[in-house]
Amino acid sequence: MALACGLSAPTLRAQDSKKAPQRFVTVDTLTRPRWIRDEGDLCHLTWISGEKEFGHVKFRKDGGTPFIDSISFSSSREDTGTPIARELEPVFHLSVGTRQAPIGRPPDMSVWNVFFDKVHTRPFETHISRRDPNQPTCDELGDIPVVRVPGLSLGPFQGELVVSCYPGSRLIRIEAVVSTEVDRRAIIYDAGLVSKASSWERLAWADTEGKLQSVSPHDDTPDTPLAVRHRTVIAESPQGSLACFPPPHQFFFPRDSTDNLKYIWYGKGHGDTAVPFGFGVRQSPSGGGAFVPWFNAPPGTKQRLAFFLLPSSGKAEDAMKEVLRYTRNDRFTPLPGHTTYTSHYHLAHTVDAMKWKEEKVNPLPVPDFVNVFKDMGVQAVHLAEFHGDGHQQDPGPLRFPEMQAMFDECRRLSDDKLLLIPGEEVSGFLGIKEEGKHPGHWMLMFPKPVIWTQRRGPDQPFEDHVEPFGKVYRVAGREDMFELLKREKGLGWTAHPRIKASSWTPDIYRNEDFYLSDHWLGGAWKAMPADLSRERLGERCLNLLDDMANWGQRKYLPGEVDVFKINHTHELFGHMNINYLRLAKLPRYEDGWQPIMEALKKGAFFTTTGEILLKEFTVGGSQSGEVCVVKDKASTEVEVAVEGTFPLAFAELISGDGNKVYRDRMDLLPLCKPFAEGKVGWSPKLKGRKWARVEVWDVAGNGAYSQPVWLE
Repeated sequence: MALACGLSAPTLRAQDSKKAPQRFVTVDTLTRPRWIRDEGDLCHLTWISGEKEFGHVKFRKDGGTPFIDSISFSSSREDTGTPIARELEPVFHLSVGTRQAPIGRPPDMSVWNVFFDKVHTRPFETHISRRDPNQPTCDELGDIPVVRVPGLSLGPFQGELVVSCYPGSRLIRIEAVVSTEVDRRAIIYDAGLVSKASSWERLAWADTEGKLQSVSPHDDTPDTPLAVRHRTVIAESPQGSLACFPPPHQFFFPRDSTDNLKYIWYGKGHGDTAVPFGFGVRQSPSGGGAFVPWFNAPPGTKQRLAFFLLPSSGKAEDAMKEVLRYTRNDRFTPLPGHTTYTSHYHLAHTVDAMKWKEEKVNPLPVPDFVNVFKDMGVQAVHLAEFHGDGHQQDPGPLRFPEMQAMFDECRRLSDDKLLLIPGEEVSGFLGIKEEGKHPGHWMLMFPKPVIWTQRRGPDQPFEDHVEPFGKVYRVAGREDMFELLKREKGLGWTAHPRIKASSWTPDIYRNEDFYLSDHWLGGAWKAMPADLSRERLGERCLNLLDDMANWGQRKYLPGEVDVFKINHTHELFGHMNINYLRLAKLPRYEDGWQPIMEALKKGAFFTTTGEILLKEFTVGGSQSGEVCVVKDKASTEVEVAVEGTFPLAFAELISGDGNKVYRDRMDLLPLCKPFAEGKVGWSPKLKGRKWARVEVWDVAGNGAYSQPVWLE
């Protein structure tokens, strides 16, 4: 019952207070040592970066430019070896706009809980980082060596430059930690390193087809944005390579589309400024879509504008392989006994397929998204067709053929590796009966194909038979919709709860009959709104999960993606999450997908950005969605089997008593290096609590959360 961090070590037990539960985790003590010493004008930071390997970063003691003198690795604590990189200066560009609350939101809702914003259409300013030559301080975050340089400014934002190294790896995090007292700011940022181009033999990246491309840079190479795969640019020298990449998910503010907006840059004068040659990560102010909300930056919050460096002793190709280990090759890795499931895709494929048939295209093409999902390790995809396309409000003549075409295409494109589940995002019907309040948007799934329309005339039956479609339903209102869910064993849940067109739901209908029934799953999780000062993604929905559990019904929160058309050139992984269902076998389309619905209804799953796996989670031996009987005055063993890639930051046990939410946090960052695998746990007294769940997050903002275990 410990977190194995690479080598055997004693089990440590810690207790924060008399009321705190016992917590246990195994520590790899060999990753802990680190040393800081003065060398004339330089500060020399050394840490154990791997087995029989030491990392060395030298900084200018006066905080002058360039701040980083060298990065190297060696087999000796004393001998630094030959530097892979020299004379590097971190640089940041911060675009600062205004946050504006859209019309129609509930008046008591925070202005920061917004998606429907267009920051780029209002005046904004871009500021380049300026750093006073202050002496850096070297301290520790737990056992993580951290170098801080005060006096960093980015327009109205002030703060410090922070460099963190992670024992047990070569991973280096560089960030501007800045804040402002100005209200209603929304931000995006570019970041990277500037240096002499002559220090590098070539710059390399994977293009959107996955092929490695490169250029030989010179000091006057113009500023160039790049559409790449894997969000990474690599500078190669004769001594090795230096990969630069952003936090894989935290870097992206929520969007309706995932098209690649050239998230990498290299060259001189980046952003039309006077900076010398450099390379790094960037964001597009226009955002590539109708709504471009950027990141929230409330006054007084510490915004962390971060990027990672991963040095390698080999060529750029070797460096890319090392980078991809941290995101499992941008795939959702197989987990025995589980099926990967994702939801809420407006692919508009049905309308495309109907056009192909009208044009007599033969054979029908296999759309790009099929192979995209398969390549990413996604097994089940729940569609949300007819959202702006098709004829969702048609009474039948147009609607019925479109629904049949959706079923036909899902059957055609499904196989033993991918199941396409027909579905829709519905707007209407299930509001508050007495007040007629709009229910917002919600997702709908049936266990098999069901044809229905959202219109019914006064003389038309609710259930009918229409050739050549067979049984059809016509829905006229709330009662019809709920009856349809009951007759066809449907399942609904709130799409993007508490934001967008569902800003007031599910709260307003949590006492309604349909919500209280087994036909309502709960809500869905997505990382929005975005705020770079927060340790975890999607807190809006995680708070909802706790509230729903305290309301007393057994409701759940699967992840959703909610994007429109995709293809293989897109930056999909950065915007995605995945649900691992406790389901050993992918259902066949012909047999229906009731097993997937049952796993969702039972809470038999966990949700993750992909980097962290909750391979097992139990409370008193019970898994998520199950019941644990708590004994009086006795402790209950809570265990989580975790596997991560980036260094894990913390795990949290969250529970509730029907009124309050209780949190017990376990800091993991001082304890484990990257690619940790093992168990963490607590021994709390849970008498009086109604439910418990867990979350685990890493240093890049990647996370995983379980569904609740119910306590009696």
